Amino acid sequence: MKTRQTAGAEIGQPVRIEHGRHRSVSLDDERAEVRRNLLRTLPRIDSKYFYDDVGSHLFEEITVLPEYYQTRTEEALLAAIADEVVEATGARELVELGSGAGRKIQLLLDAMRRGSHLEGCVLLDINETFLRSSAETLAARYCEMEVRGVVGDFVHDLGTVGNGGRRRLFIFLAGTIGNLYPRQMDGFLRRVRAALGPDDAFLVGLDLVKDRGRLEAAYNDSAGVTAEFNLNALRVLNRRFGTDFEIDAFEHVAFYDADQEWIEMRLRARRPTSVSLGDTRRLRFDAGDDIRTEISRKYTPNSFVAALEGTGLELSGWFTDPEALFASALVRPIGDPESS
Repeated sequence: MKTRQTAGAEIGQPVRIEHGRHRSVSLDDERAEVRRNLLRTLPRIDSKYFYDDVGSHLFEEITVLPEYYQTRTEEALLAAIADEVVEATGARELVELGSGAGRKIQLLLDAMRRGSHLEGCVLLDINETFLRSSAETLAARYCEMEVRGVVGDFVHDLGTVGNGGRRRLFIFLAGTIGNLYPRQMDGFLRRVRAALGPDDAFLVGLDLVKDRGRLEAAYNDSAGVTAEFNLNALRVLNRRFGTDFEIDAFEHVAFYDADQEWIEMRLRARRPTSVSLGDTRRLRFDAGDDIRTEISRKYTPNSFVAALEGTGLELSGWFTDPEALFASALVRPIGDPESS
């Protein structure tokens, strides 16, 4: 694992930026994975390709759209429960998966400061530009704590956060856990369990099952920002892997699948088009053909508890906003992580 030093604010401690295992994956291996996913019966692009610098900025725009209730609802919920969660966990180090320097993480860090618990913060994110900015912002605001950033994928690089010797609270906010396919969920939760010490805890944000109209509006905003965010994944593939997607040949589609209890985001061909797979083949799309770019599962208390079964984790606290739009679930480890 590589480590870099970058200057924090004048009054803060130095920020450490490290790189997780995802950086050791070769471009050829990534290209092969992209090709396999595009050759599926329903072609797919991994949602991690949303988050280049442009996509990350677009997502920040999405979070303040009037249709997108998730961010403001979760912020209000965390403001209400932060002191209770910090007192219940006794956490002295915060570990955020999918890092940010916004209001949500600061609500928890402020609560830790009020309880004289604040000693450290670890941020894990795939976008190094945003990670570095977040780490330096937090180091300047909370000069008493150590700040470490890990450039990595939360699916594969959880082990790189290490154990700082402090009681830790892991947080995974914004309903991002809903982007995991069911077959990925069990493995992810087991890796979370392996990363947790016996006195650590995990706070996860969950978007809840609700009215179809409200769900679909959140992913089909009238300003078209989500559409641009979705289409940007094609630009990322073109730039990174040399594909030649015609961006204007596709349109954004998002809908709620009630059977799966998830939102699907897709890119749908508006006309016949084709794309190079980086070898001698071209993948052809007829008008109406889809590429799936993301799922966003919506939970109920029962479905989340069912997801925890057999992972070595148990639900110890469940908090929701007054409209039951969003939940913060506090999870603790049970048993031996080696047996999970």
